[in-house]
Amino acid sequence: MPDDHTKGIWQGVREKLRAEFGATAFRYWLDPVQLIAVEAGVARLGAPTRAMRDWVSQHYLDRIQAFWHADDSNVHFAEIVVVAPATGNQTRPASPAVKKSRPAGDVVATGTVAPPQPLRNPQISGRSVIASMSDDGISAALDPRYTFDNFVIGKPNEFAYAAARRLAEAESVPFNPLFLYGGVGLGKTHLMHSIAWHIRRTQPHRTVIYLSAEKFMYRFIRALRDKNTVDFKDQFRSVDVLMVDDVQFISGKNSTQEEFFHTFNALVDQGRQIIVSADKSPSDLEDIEERLRSRLGSGLVADIHATTYELRLGILESKAERQGVQLPQRVMEFLAYKITSNVRELEGAFNRVLAHAQLVGREISLEMVQDVLHDLLRASERRVSVDEIQKKVAEHFNIKVSDMHSARRARAVARPRQVAMYLAKQLTTHSLPEIGRKFGGRDHTTVMHAVRKVEELHGCDPSLCEDIDLLRRMLES
Repeated sequence: MPDDHTKGIWQGVREKLRAEFGATAFRYWLDPVQLIAVEAGVARLGAPTRAMRDWVSQHYLDRIQAFWHADDSNVHFAEIVVVAPATGNQTRPASPAVKKSRPAGDVVATGTVAPPQPLRNPQISGRSVIASMSDDGISAALDPRYTFDNFVIGKPNEFAYAAARRLAEAESVPFNPLFLYGGVGLGKTHLMHSIAWHIRRTQPHRTVIYLSAEKFMYRFIRALRDKNTVDFKDQFRSVDVLMVDDVQFISGKNSTQEEFFHTFNALVDQGRQIIVSADKSPSDLEDIEERLRSRLGSGLVADIHATTYELRLGILESKAERQGVQLPQRVMEFLAYKITSNVRELEGAFNRVLAHAQLVGREISLEMVQDVLHDLLRASERRVSVDEIQKKVAEHFNIKVSDMHSARRARAVARPRQVAMYLAKQLTTHSLPEIGRKFGGRDHTTVMHAVRKVEELHGCDPSLCEDIDLLRRMLES
């Protein structure tokens, strides 16, 4: 049992949470959370359901940690586990549409809480989002939701999943590096976290470091500033598995690229595993040294394609099952059909609908979803990516997509490139400099010239006018 001093700190943290997030959110999500104990610098809290544990971990845990550490510097982390409610009257209202689909720890029809059963993944139920700041504090936090068990497999991601699973289960290095690439929110980070979780659970003797390329760069800069590069090199070159997310961030940063290249070589020479992710394939990364691009592409390169309708529907069904809720099938089919940009946005839409139903008590229906997500649905209807525009224009004019980024000025290439820039300006919310960067790092004035040129030709060249109108219809459909 926690002592009075610890209870007082917890009460102070609760008051700060109430002040920051408001009385309604506090009553529904934070008030039912109980203090269990504080041990070895970790505050252990209990939530009455899995859904509440996951929601509080995702949305409030970082603030709980910050408030607690401010009052007690000996507490660095907080963890939330599922426990039975302390009192019989501590219940959570349930929407008529949110029903029990599993007997353990979920909201039942009357609004009471069923006793929880043992967790499926006890290895990761605890430290939640802060899970394992091991390896001398270098490694970033791992999200407990991102495991192989929770990854929904479909045609667009099955190869990347199979490669990640094979690597995580192997005791030796099957291919080096594993390079995962794909658009935003398609599952690269999920797979990387899954690999790290699996290795840490099944091979705890291996040292795993997972971090973003941005954090790698900042640590390198700090080592240079503190004249402590020897320790920096020792830290990163002595690990068993190095995982670097969003490596495209070091584009144009030559000193960081140089250090990463030497770290890469040192680990490969020692037979250590490297896993890298990016938004493009190694050959398409811009402002990356050729020798580093060659190294990144020397192992297994696995791409994750845009999601299909079937995969999006499977993701929603899986998420509903994990959270113990039942959404009308029409609602899930509607969301899978309408939210096509990426998985992260799809899950965000799901969470908004569920939170609205639970907080307001409104039944989940197609009309309710259209009302709650009106802004997201309107944006999805008109959203087109620059990559899509480049592919469609290149296909229409029978040129290569790589010509969109090249320095070639031949009319057969330059005119389609100008058309693509024009459509990017018309159909996306990107600024001129952002569009220029998508076209091989061109200056914004080049984009302005292309837009003006196409606007001039649009009025006097019927053939080009037809081409542009056709492309616009295809992209907007």
